[in-house]
Amino acid sequence: MTAYNTIAFDPSRCELCNDCNACMTACSQIKAGTDDLLHSRIKIVAGFNGNPPELALCRQCGDPECTKSCPSTALTKNPETGLIDWDESLCIDCLLCTVGCTYGGITYNAELKHVAKCDHCDGDPACVKACPSGALTYITSASIFNEQHEREDLFVPGLSACQGCNSEMIMRHSLRKVGPDTVLATPPGCIPGMGSVGFNGTTGTKVPVFHPLLTNTASMLAGVKKQYNRMGRNVTAMALAGDGGAGDVGFQSLSGAAERNDQILFICVDNEGYMNTGMQASGSTSYGSWTTTTPVGTEMKGKRTSQKNLAMIMMNHNCEYVATASTAFVEDYYEKLDKALAASERGFAYLHIYSPCPTGWRFPSSQTIEVCRKGVETNFAPLWEYERGGELRFTHSIDNPLPVEAYLNLSGKYRHVSKEQLAHIQEQVNERVKTLKRFAGLN
Repeated sequence: MTAYNTIAFDPSRCELCNDCNACMTACSQIKAGTDDLLHSRIKIVAGFNGNPPELALCRQCGDPECTKSCPSTALTKNPETGLIDWDESLCIDCLLCTVGCTYGGITYNAELKHVAKCDHCDGDPACVKACPSGALTYITSASIFNEQHEREDLFVPGLSACQGCNSEMIMRHSLRKVGPDTVLATPPGCIPGMGSVGFNGTTGTKVPVFHPLLTNTASMLAGVKKQYNRMGRNVTAMALAGDGGAGDVGFQSLSGAAERNDQILFICVDNEGYMNTGMQASGSTSYGSWTTTTPVGTEMKGKRTSQKNLAMIMMNHNCEYVATASTAFVEDYYEKLDKALAASERGFAYLHIYSPCPTGWRFPSSQTIEVCRKGVETNFAPLWEYERGGELRFTHSIDNPLPVEAYLNLSGKYRHVSKEQLAHIQEQVNERVKTLKRFAGLN
């Protein structure tokens, strides 16, 4: 089984109504050397009756109807690239392929006198680069599946996570990548709660796993790693901890391990609260958030204090490696996992993953990744990395962010936020980015 790259379209960000046409113009220029939109192989048209714009583009389908409609085999699916290739020498201009395509992805060009379709510009789509609003994205995460799908999932099936749980995805991706030579610590929280330490006499993982206290996760892992070093075995000492087990109750041992530069890979899965015990607020809970301990009523309108920026605190420990990550940008996460693994051979590596919780944050389970994405695109949860002795580096552009309201509107825990609170949150986001820029040497 092979996965392929694709071009994704977000109609909510398309500026067609502003007569943008940048993507179609870029396509026409690179394919025909003209601004005439008739030569564009991508077509975006206004939606009917106020509906969002619609995209006509070759989807490079897995089971393409155009190839099955072609009587001369001029169209074939390339098994290496996933693209639908067109062979001019075999084409008889019958146009049956245009009838077979339900997406309008292949059309007849009167000037060229033959059909034309998208070919991804040899892996560097001009339309995507030209889009000023980010409505078009070239998705290349297929490479992760192709590289990783044969590796064993080291969490067993049947974990008891809530529907749409982002933490389970983080667990499975992370441990699959880190590999079987791992000792895993999961302090009290959602991760052991959904079954990492098992139940009914069986474990939830296929590697050694233990359930430390909230207070001593990093110190226990430090001891485990030192013992394996004495034995001459190279084992990854890895923690998967919530924000409470990392930044609140567990901070003393975390800070101590970072100070000692212990050889640990510590991953904080931050869902901004104690979600498995009743959705109480934590130090990572953001200002204005509804939780069961920061309710909304006549006297209180959600959390009154700002969230703790644990990733920046860990950077100031001068760890070997510190980074933030999001499952909406999984390629970025895998690259950071590689760096963190290498850094944990030398000393302490810390990854902070933003992990929205459908249950505690009150949004539909189908929207988990979209909430993750908007958190990054609004700079509410910027993506960056820091290596010991160097400068902070942004791994996703912080320029031209969406207003923070685009992120807050997706979660019920912010439904009550007033205009004054919204303005305060936006100001906090802007100030946080300014601080990060200073660390990056951009101010």
